[in-house]
Order: sequence, then structure tokens, then C-alpha cells
Amino acid sequence: MRRPKITFIGAGSTTFMRNIIGDVLHRPSLKDAVIALMDINAERLKESEAVAGKLVRALGAGARIETHLNQRRALEGADFVVVAFQIGGYEPCTVTDFEVPKQFGLRQTIADTLGIGGIMRGLRTVPHLWSICADMTEVCPNAILLQYVNPMAINTWAIAEKFPAIRQVGLCHSVQGTAFELARDLDIPLSEIRYRAAGINHVAFYLKFEQRLADGSYRNLYPDLIEGYREGRLPKPSHWNPRCPNKVRYEMMTRLGYFVTESSEHFAEYTPWFIKKDREDLIEKFGIPLDEYPKRCVEQIARWKKDFADLSGNDAIEVTASNEYASSIMNSVWTGEPSVIYGNLRNNGCITSLPDNCAAELPCLVDENGIQPTFIGELPTQLTALIRSNINVQELTVKALTTENREHIYHAAMMDPHTGAELDLDQIWALVDRLIATHGEWLPAWARG
Repeated sequence: MRRPKITFIGAGSTTFMRNIIGDVLHRPSLKDAVIALMDINAERLKESEAVAGKLVRALGAGARIETHLNQRRALEGADFVVVAFQIGGYEPCTVTDFEVPKQFGLRQTIADTLGIGGIMRGLRTVPHLWSICADMTEVCPNAILLQYVNPMAINTWAIAEKFPAIRQVGLCHSVQGTAFELARDLDIPLSEIRYRAAGINHVAFYLKFEQRLADGSYRNLYPDLIEGYREGRLPKPSHWNPRCPNKVRYEMMTRLGYFVTESSEHFAEYTPWFIKKDREDLIEKFGIPLDEYPKRCVEQIARWKKDFADLSGNDAIEVTASNEYASSIMNSVWTGEPSVIYGNLRNNGCITSLPDNCAAELPCLVDENGIQPTFIGELPTQLTALIRSNINVQELTVKALTTENREHIYHAAMMDPHTGAELDLDQIWALVDRLIATHGEWLPAWARG
């Protein structure tokens, strides 16, 4: 029987690679897979190869590990392609995305999805994703692309525009991760929780969030969440991020009637209401962690250096299951055993109140036929309005990329809710000019003018 081939582009993201490969090797249908690791950094690739080898030995799997510095060679004959990379890295590009806007008084928390940071990251990232799709078209046209790169919605939208034949899904852990957090806040086992969410990546909402009772019926948990927040009992301190108390999302729930699936530190910069000049009271009230992503990058780099040093002196490795969907998708496609995931795909009418060509996040059935999105219908009007404010920025960024029209970069920044609330038009144009000049060759040539 032919073994599945799984190619990992950006395998130098060793911690993430370890989680995905560990999940894969737990699956009987995938434990003998050919796993091709590819990265442009030979040193990081060597580290990842060592970690992957330890995983194979620890689980007694029959998988074969390959390493490649050449992308096309790594993709040859692949059944599944996992992408996880950051063009420009923490330094210089992430630092630039934070420090230059601060010169204009524009502060951010994560800057990888929307806002001026998300726009710039999209301009850097999409061309490389397109290069992967071009190679896939030639050497593995039937493979499924599992895309874990931010800005997720911009990336997914841009791939669908230029390479519509590529079977792709954008994957994020925010839906299942937030469900776990809310179950923890309510002291209810996650196994008793049922939910249904839809929207766009990082701005999807739980349309239903319920608890299964002993008699088999279900109880709406929104009244408990709202009451707990108004009484000051919720949210509980976050073990995901101690620097952010998660109040932004609870506050938005009381205003919109629904809970958003991405973190408070993310959501605070997707809207115009929480990060404002001369309003430090808002920052303090909602516990908004400004410059959060650079802090995480520094911590992750230091943590990985320590973890790899520990691994290097010990052949044993701890293998635990993650909450990522990749291995579930691969298993369902390879075996036909159905599963349900939350994925990002071209909307195509699944959410009728959003544009057909946007990238929607919604529940999907996965089996031997691939990834099949669920019809949702119309979202509540207030949710649609908020989501559209983010889609405007995504659409203009994708339009800039597909038409190579530099003017649309400025239009995207102009339409961003947070940027537009803080800066006037002249400031926005000057900010974009300075970011383009500072990023230089990390951006495509047409964007540099």
C-alpha cells in the first residue's frame, strides 16, 4: 500500500512542526508516512530533523523523514502540504511593523492579521504562498494545502483568486481554543459543550454555545457568561496569556450578543474602540497588552533555545496531542473516516450576508472527498456589519496583490477601523510610505514603486 507523503514548508518553525508531526504519528493511518521537511535555514532544518526523528522513535512509528532546502523537490508527489512560516521573521519585519506605526502614535497588540501590520505581512507573505501553489500545480496538483500562516484570511482569499484549482484550507486553533477557555470559565467539562461558530478568521462568533444536560437536552450558556461578566466573576485569569485578562471579548459579547472566537489582545486592534490616544484608562480597564506579539517572539525564541538544548542531551521526548486540525484532516481524507473541523475557505455563498469571494471561517465536513464547508445562511446583522469592516481591508490588500496596484495598499490602510480612528489621511499615507521604505526588498517590487 502506498504511504501518504506529508510535506512541511517552513519546518524551521520547530515547535509547531513538533506538534503537527506528533499528532500525525499518533494516527495508525499516518504513522508510516513519508514526511518531507523543508526550510531555507539549514541550521533550523537540522534541528527540526533531529526532533522529528526523536518523535518517530518515541512512538515506534515507521515514518521516513526527509529534509530539503529546495521547495519544489520537497513538494514532489505530496498528498498533504503544511505551511507555517513568517516572511521577514521577528527581526527585521515584525519589529518594523510595530516600531514604525508607533512613530505616528499608532499602537498595536499582535499586528499579524489586520491593521497596518496585517496589511504589510500580507504583502510579504502572499507572493511566497503563490510560489508554493505554482510548484504544487506542477508536482502535486491533487495535494491539499493546509495553511497555518497569518494573515490567514488575506492569504486564503489571495490563493483562491490566483490558484482556484488548489485544494486549500486555512487552519487556526481559535475556535476550539476559545471553546476550551469558556468551558473553563464556566467550570463545565468541554465534553459537555456544543457550539456552532461562523464568520471570518479571528472574527467568527459562536452562534450557539450550549451545555448538554443529563436528559439529552441542551442549555444555552450565554446567560451564564453575561451574568458572570456583569457580576465580576468572569473572565477568570487566562492561563493562555497572563498579560491579558480577556475583558475585551466579554465586553463585546454584552454589546453584540455573541462571543468572538479570537483572543481579546487580537480583537482589541480589529476595532476602533479599545486602543486610543490619550485614553490610557481604556488600556488599563480592559487590560490590553500593547506590543504583545514582540514580547511573545522574544519569549518563544528563548524558550526554544532552552528546549532544544534539553532535547539534544536526551533521546527521550514527550509526545502529547495538540488541538490542531491537521492530522484529523489527513486521516479523514486518507481513510474516508469523517470528521468535522473549523476551516477557512472561499465563502461561495455559505454565509449569505458576506461576499462570495471572501475567506469565511465555518464548520466543514472532511472525508475522502476532501473539505466540504457547511451552509450557514445569514449572520445576525450586527455581526455582519463588524465583519464587513474587516473584509474591506482584506479585499483591498488582496486587490493590491492581484493587480499589483500600489494605490490599494493606501486604500486598505485608510479603511482599517483602528488606523482610521487614530490617524488622518495625510498621516496614513506617510505611514504607508515609511513602512514600504523600511521593509524594502521584503516587499514585492511593484509595492516598492
